[in-house]
Amino acid sequence: MNMGSKLTAEFLGTFVLVFGGCGSAVLAAGFPELGIGFVGVSFAFGISVLAMAYAVGHVSGGHFNPAVTLGLYAAGRIPSSDIGPYWAAQVAGAVAAAAVLFVVASGAPGFSLDGGFAANGYGAHSPGGYSMLSGLVVEIVLTFVFLIVILGATDGRAPAGFAPLAIGLALVLIHLVSIPVTNTSVNPARSTSQALFAGGWALGQLWLFWVAPLIGAVAAGVVHKTFLAKGADPTLPTVAPPRAPDAV
Repeated sequence: MNMGSKLTAEFLGTFVLVFGGCGSAVLAAGFPELGIGFVGVSFAFGISVLAMAYAVGHVSGGHFNPAVTLGLYAAGRIPSSDIGPYWAAQVAGAVAAAAVLFVVASGAPGFSLDGGFAANGYGAHSPGGYSMLSGLVVEIVLTFVFLIVILGATDGRAPAGFAPLAIGLALVLIHLVSIPVTNTSVNPARSTSQALFAGGWALGQLWLFWVAPLIGAVAAGVVHKTFLAKGADPTLPTVAPPRAPDAV
């Protein structure tokens, strides 16, 4: 697959992930008694990545997230030359989604960015008032978990065809745990897009939502490459044929 096709897939996948996930938070979560709440937003993020992994994952590998791209590199799944172009496409897709969401959301009476526009934050800007340390730890740990799921689900020994389902459900779980702490990032592109529109405090805290996911992703890549990808145990049955290593 040529690079242009891969970057288009990453742009579209990240666009849908951000528009679906953040859009659910901005547009649908806040209605008393009718809003979808934390649980609905969690499923919106998971369903978005699940749908786009099936739709375009076979084109680009379905990363939709700079942390995923770096984690796959650390695991030896992709070359370093893919990182810059993939990151650019992912951030562009996320920003485009945030721009469309802003146009839609601003059409409501009394719309204001004061509510945060689904940006990630800690301290006074954490939904539950959690500290910077809490945010740093939860973002590192949950990104690590997310990459372990991705790397395991896309291993040639895993059941074929189920990787997007496992990855989407993992993202639901991650959001259920961490929305109260940081509004859940585990994805620097998603954080960047919303911070650009929220401005101020969101841009000031954006560093954490790049540093923590990237640390967690690299750690997971190294752990998987070192301890979990050393070949099949001959005493275990083979459950799936080999597949492209970076396919989701």
